[in-house]
Amino acid sequence: MSHKVTANVGGAEIHIESGKIAKQADGSVTVQLGDTIVLVAACGSSKPRPGLDFFPLTVDYREKAAAAGRFPGGFFKREGRPSEKEILTCRVTDRPIRPLFPKGYFNEVQIQTLLLSADGENDSDILSINGASAALMISDLPFAGPIGAVRVGRVGGEFVANPTHEQMELSDLDLVYVGNESNMVMFEGSADEIPEADFLEALKFGQDSIAPLIAAQKELCAAVGKAKREFTPRVVEPDVQEEAEEIISGRITDALLIQAKLEREAACNALKDEMEEKLIEKFGDENITGFIVGEAFYSIQKAAVRKLVLDDGKRLDGRGFDDMRQLISEAGMIPRTHGSGLFARGETQGLSLVTLGTTDDTQSYDAYTGGPNEKRFMLHYNFPNFSVGETGRIMGPGRREIGHGALAERSIAPVIPNIEDFPYAVRITAEIMESNGSTSMAAVCSGTLALLDAGVPLKRSVAGISIGLCTRTNDNKEIEAYKLLTDIIGWEDAFCDMDCKIAGTDQGITGFQLDLKLHGIPQSIMEEAIAKAKTARTEILANMGGCLAKEREEMSPYAPRIVTIPIDPSKIGELIGPGGKNIKRIVEESGCEINIEDDGRVLVYSMSAEGLQVAKDCIEGITAEVEVGKLYRGKVVSIKDFGCFVEVLPGKDGLVHISELANFRVKKTEDIVKDGDEIWVKCIGVDDKGRVKLSRKAAMEERKAEFSDDEEGGEGPDTNDDSEE
Repeated sequence: MSHKVTANVGGAEIHIESGKIAKQADGSVTVQLGDTIVLVAACGSSKPRPGLDFFPLTVDYREKAAAAGRFPGGFFKREGRPSEKEILTCRVTDRPIRPLFPKGYFNEVQIQTLLLSADGENDSDILSINGASAALMISDLPFAGPIGAVRVGRVGGEFVANPTHEQMELSDLDLVYVGNESNMVMFEGSADEIPEADFLEALKFGQDSIAPLIAAQKELCAAVGKAKREFTPRVVEPDVQEEAEEIISGRITDALLIQAKLEREAACNALKDEMEEKLIEKFGDENITGFIVGEAFYSIQKAAVRKLVLDDGKRLDGRGFDDMRQLISEAGMIPRTHGSGLFARGETQGLSLVTLGTTDDTQSYDAYTGGPNEKRFMLHYNFPNFSVGETGRIMGPGRREIGHGALAERSIAPVIPNIEDFPYAVRITAEIMESNGSTSMAAVCSGTLALLDAGVPLKRSVAGISIGLCTRTNDNKEIEAYKLLTDIIGWEDAFCDMDCKIAGTDQGITGFQLDLKLHGIPQSIMEEAIAKAKTARTEILANMGGCLAKEREEMSPYAPRIVTIPIDPSKIGELIGPGGKNIKRIVEESGCEINIEDDGRVLVYSMSAEGLQVAKDCIEGITAEVEVGKLYRGKVVSIKDFGCFVEVLPGKDGLVHISELANFRVKKTEDIVKDGDEIWVKCIGVDDKGRVKLSRKAAMEERKAEFSDDEEGGEGPDTNDDSEE
């Protein structure tokens, strides 16, 4: 039997219904906002797979073209590999629910979301998060929910909960906020240089907005929820853990305090090998598995790191809690790219390369749920194995790389000039050369330097930093003590509780992402973290500015040059010509690439100034209008008894009446001009049918001092203009 609950969020109703479809799943719900509907189903295995030493949670989100009444693109007319939008929705659903499963739970869990209906106005990612929480709540899986999710926009200075795509076009904020009843659990998104104080207000608004969603999930769980299943957490036996600590605990701190990453890892691995050998000697090979060794050593490392931070006031690499590692900024070191930037923060190093292209290089994609369906600015992030000194499978970008690239892209996008001011498609490839903490923020910094090196007129430079958190909690998961860590390294991320990335300019925040290993943190801690991020960002921006404070005046010689020529949209067909004849001719003669926009903007791209000028002259010639009172050097194309026709612009001619050929009476047109002559004429009128009236006589009077026989190439009594005067 189905059961439906409703939450009113921002004046719109979100319906969550269970028991109607997908009833064999451990928990399943449909979530509806407007006419956008998703199905979310959660299933978990009854026992862990043998040898598994991690929690195998899989979150999958898929969009069905039928949801929008469309056919998928491509030959097979079937949905294929997940799009970037689908991958990002998987990640935003996964990250807030993962820390809410208990430690030691290694049973496989799958959460699958299907887009069933898309109204083109309401996005589905928020529904996926809420649906995952609701499905887990009513299932028998051990989930410490509920959580609620809301998108926060700001239109006209007012915060809006779950804005439509139309409202988002006017919004200067795109915040996905996830929280529990009292604290925040996750956030991510972008903003148009929003001040820190306003961002904190947006977080408070998000927390208030999710209250109805959490209440609705509790109501649903009370009505149809299952009893939670019993499970035995996989943990190391106490006597084994005690022996492991006895073997290495006296030396683990010294190893952890080695400043260089690789040396620190080598020292810790040596201790781990020694611990494993001695545990096997005491307990036997059959009792000491790889899982036991890994869990025991991780537990010792984690406790030691937290003691150093919380009790001894020390960080692993010797820095103060607010100190950043050494900063290095460099630009223009790669000769053949359109722009390049290198940024390093200690042992984290990113190299970004910029490519400028035409509007034909804009990326288009299916947008079944509505919103933008193309973008002209792209950032692609790559994380090769050598960046951490390891080997591994070499393949295309995974979900993590897609997510990190999207965060860096969102952070820089607000400062990219609009297409009217800079009509290029822009691509950054961010290659991580070394990794030891927050490479996505290194991609933001190196990407900004590369853009400036390419001559892109950014509104302002963007930098980013990650703030970490180390806590001590009680049995109720309440925080009793904590330390915030500026510019966390990899092991501080691994053994502590938070990775909060904030990017922005000197004017405000442009990108953000919060990941927690806790069940939630209060607003007060986040206020401190955001303040520390601003201080660090200011220091990074100063370092980057010392390298390259503004865009280079000269672009790379290998980058295409561009001119935008506005024409009357009604003349687009004339410019293209029958069967594309005119535009093809211009392309062939100039060697340029030409794109014509519907609004009448003609974009001309060229690698040479000469070709650019040829194309510009041709386009202006075809699309220009003959102006009254203007002089033209034209070619006689037709001789008539009553005068001659002169082509003054490509494809445009006008009549010089015989009475306007000279400042005396002309008996015969051929006495003054011949077919093919080039003469100066002046436009003296255009009638209501667009017919152009020209005068050689008026041009002679205006250019009297400049006329000569050679210029006119004609014969007759007027060849000596002075004598006739």
